[in-house]
Amino acid sequence: MSKRSCEAAESIEDASLGMARVNGRRMQKRSVRIALRRKGRMSLSRPDGAYCFLHRAVPFSLQCAFRMIKCKERDYSREVFYMNKRYLSMTAVFTAAALLFAPLSGIEAQAAPAAAAQAAYVSELTGLPTSITLQTQRPVAVMIDNDTKALPHYGLSEADVVYEMMNSTANKRVTRLMAIYKDWQNVGQIGNVRSTRPTNILLASEWNAILIHDGGPFYNNPYFKSTGISHLSGGFSRVKNGKAQEFTEYVLKNDIAKQVTTAAIPSTYTNPAAMNHWKIGATNLSAKAGNIPANLVQLNCFRLTKPYLSYNAKTGTYDYYENKKLAKDGEDKKAPSFANVILQNCTFTQYDKNGYLIYNVIGQGAGWYITGGKAIPIMWAKASETGITHYYDLSGAEITLNPGKTYIGICPSDDWTSVTVS
Repeated sequence: MSKRSCEAAESIEDASLGMARVNGRRMQKRSVRIALRRKGRMSLSRPDGAYCFLHRAVPFSLQCAFRMIKCKERDYSREVFYMNKRYLSMTAVFTAAALLFAPLSGIEAQAAPAAAAQAAYVSELTGLPTSITLQTQRPVAVMIDNDTKALPHYGLSEADVVYEMMNSTANKRVTRLMAIYKDWQNVGQIGNVRSTRPTNILLASEWNAILIHDGGPFYNNPYFKSTGISHLSGGFSRVKNGKAQEFTEYVLKNDIAKQVTTAAIPSTYTNPAAMNHWKIGATNLSAKAGNIPANLVQLNCFRLTKPYLSYNAKTGTYDYYENKKLAKDGEDKKAPSFANVILQNCTFTQYDKNGYLIYNVIGQGAGWYITGGKAIPIMWAKASETGITHYYDLSGAEITLNPGKTYIGICPSDDWTSVTVS
């Protein structure tokens, strides 16, 4: 990273936040009405005109994306010619039938996508269409081991958002992953599952997520109480994989649903503000102030596995590598890949000689936002334990993420200079 780039990233800490706050109001829901009428003509339109509008009820932070579909009326009337039966050939009969019914299939083909669109909504985590049945379902945040002995990860390629952060100052500052899933009931295997830390409680809370973990230090207790976070600790499935017991606990399909029911934890949002977590829309950083090329993001701040993200121009996403090789999910064999990469320069406080710590994520600091082969310096800010972390560009405007999955690296400030973007 050049000296100029470092200075640009650091200078943003002085930016004003007030002008960048997101209005929390919601847009009113609208629906599409499809009328199929056959009276000499057929049309696909609103009752009051030749156009129909497809509106999706999405959080305000998505800027109420919509698209207009022009539905042209076409004349499908047919003249009927009366002919003498002895001159009517079978060819003419088949031709007339084909002309009569062809328009019907065309109208049905147009109606099907519109009906499918009505049955979907735009995910607040990724900005991608997903089932309407998931709209109010809370996400889960699963603590996943990142020790080399725990590899490969399971279910990581299916996560919507992945956080990586130092778990302890011991063991070469081993990191732990927190993977957030919206459609968690359809992931076959996630893990292996490990303990949580206070930082994870603070970050999972801003998503109104159910935190999935297995135990943790007593330093967690005050934060469980103050945030009121819903969490499930242990009791998940054990998988025989030939490893030590601490590497054998996984979330299998239906595990979470059963425990949520038993513990009487609400599976739908209890804090609707979490549905407006960040802004998502088509984003190109080429015209943004301070942008630099970002084809390789090296995270040497995570000393044990030294992960990096490499831009894949074919997919427009960043593939995740660690231990000098492409990470592959143990379940579907796919590499975790992200449309967005966010890096936060963050100080931390060590609790004791065992290496337990908490990142000072309540506050503000410098960072990078990376997408589409470009990076810009940003500032991050989190106002309270359950408050949402917001990200701002050099102008003080809140950034807009590209639709897709997001990786967030919480980098310790004493190793921030080892992070390189090139």
